Amino acid sequence: MTIKLTFPNGEHEPMVLGEGRSVIGTGADCQIVLAAPGIALHHAEIEVRAGNAMLRAVDAANTVVLNGKQVAQPTAVKAGDLLLFAKVGCQVMAAPVAAPVPTPPPTRASVADGDDGRTRIRQALPKYILRGVSGPTFGKTYALVGTMTIGRQQDCDIPIAAEEISRQHARLQVTPDGVMVEDLGSANGTFVADKRVHTALLKPGEELRLDTVRFMLMSPGMDVGKAPPASSAPTRVMAAPPKSGGIGAGLWAAMVIGVLLAAAAVAYHYGLF
Repeated sequence: MTIKLTFPNGEHEPMVLGEGRSVIGTGADCQIVLAAPGIALHHAEIEVRAGNAMLRAVDAANTVVLNGKQVAQPTAVKAGDLLLFAKVGCQVMAAPVAAPVPTPPPTRASVADGDDGRTRIRQALPKYILRGVSGPTFGKTYALVGTMTIGRQQDCDIPIAAEEISRQHARLQVTPDGVMVEDLGSANGTFVADKRVHTALLKPGEELRLDTVRFMLMSPGMDVGKAPPASSAPTRVMAAPPKSGGIGAGLWAAMVIGVLLAAAAVAYHYGLF
């Protein structure tokens, strides 16, 4: 049994992987060439041996996600798995090998190509991605699917090896409007948009902070350097223009009266009155 990779967004035609190693990346020597942002020259490898497929990231800095978890070491893949290379998602499907000897005509309707007779549940690409922007998670991405826990324990869905993070720090739940964040009684707190919260809705472009470890919530295809909406920009207050006319009228009047009084005093002194 071989496997087939399908790309729902059309980044590459469906690819059947036979025995041996297949490299995924932007390089012309790759078996699967993905010309997309974030894809490295040699991004990942899938090796098929005796019907078993193993996936590994060529470099630890490359974003390779299997069913919502970052691939840190060679990991087995199977039909129904969901893979994410940077921002390019694909589905793993079974691709049965044709029998060398013709079989008798089936007694029921022919099975569609690539269908082994089992009912399959179509998995959607992740709606949100958590990107590390500080500390041990800097540059790493984590696909968010359903409800996931994040913390220091290795059995968390998103394990973060940082002492300032609690063993089970927070719960993340994907919703149509964003990701609902729930603090699980952490020692150092959970912050959304720099405000400590117990529960809060995290939206794309906003920052999630677990003590000093920071993340940004992104949606696939979102520009990392995208500016915040105009509504969040501070309102400018125009300073009032300076009054025209220079010195005020009252001051001019006082100066004129003072000059007249001085002239009158001089005239009186010299007997002009």
